[in-house]
Amino acid sequence: MKTIDNDIKTGQFKQIYLLYGEEQYLIRQYRDKLKHALAADDDTMNFSAFSGSDINQKEIIDLAETLPFFADRRLILIEDSGLFKKSAEELADYMSFIPETTYFVFAEKEIDKKTKMYKQVKKNGSIVEFPRQNETTLSRWIEGRIRRNGKNITRDAYALFIRKTGDDMENIDKELEKLLCYTLEKDYIDISDVNAITTEQTENKIFDMIDAVALHQQKKALDLYYDLLALKEAPMRILFLLSSQFQRLMIVKSMTNQGFGNKEIASKAGCPEWAVRKYQSQSRAFSMDQLKQAIRDGVEYETSVKTGHMNDQMAVELFLVQYSAGK
Repeated sequence: MKTIDNDIKTGQFKQIYLLYGEEQYLIRQYRDKLKHALAADDDTMNFSAFSGSDINQKEIIDLAETLPFFADRRLILIEDSGLFKKSAEELADYMSFIPETTYFVFAEKEIDKKTKMYKQVKKNGSIVEFPRQNETTLSRWIEGRIRRNGKNITRDAYALFIRKTGDDMENIDKELEKLLCYTLEKDYIDISDVNAITTEQTENKIFDMIDAVALHQQKKALDLYYDLLALKEAPMRILFLLSSQFQRLMIVKSMTNQGFGNKEIASKAGCPEWAVRKYQSQSRAFSMDQLKQAIRDGVEYETSVKTGHMNDQMAVELFLVQYSAGK
């Protein structure tokens, strides 16, 4: 990110930028920064945007070869194309022969570093990954936003807010805007404000469900499940998230036993660093064999539903009852 900021500040741009990663909020922020820096907002003649997997490579190349109209640059923005996950030989070869007046910005959720397209962009341009941000970065960003609005937030309220929202910056941004509007007449934000206005994400209810399962609180686990059904969550999505959480618990337990630090565990498990401590606590309630069996059972229940041998809602109920039962 600092690389892009510096390029914009100095006006020394690379001809190709690839922005990718999990944090779509930041990708959109930096996509827009580059767009505003490389093309005038009202310049529809020299700015073109393409999206989706049906992009015609020859059409893109023909456009890139066209000289800008009364401007210094032509900018081509390509999003969610899948060009970095499949063969894109024609466009990949072209990346070494782009006219000096043409600039590309690619924005992708997923890429394959083994593709020719990735290698050519790395050779001829700049690649920036936008991973999920760590706890410290999120804290600075959230508290900075709150202070700029002339407010403070209590420690307990902040902890509850981040637990409810998770670590997705787009969701945090939306929920933070709601919270700031709700507390417009106040100079501080407390727990009551967060409870009143902040929406809890499905993944967090799954987190609480696993907590109840680990503590053998069967009624609580089922109540949380019925709450999700009332919110129109599909049973199969809930089962998928439950299985994913058990897989995460297995990774956390295994790496903790091997002596890895929480930062490394968070990276491998795909969760924020603050959540590792909670997963470590939950994983103590299960042996490695139980965690592996839970993952296998999740697959079996899913198969039973898909083959018509079991109702989807019942499959999740049975899964929860099986793993929340006392020893």
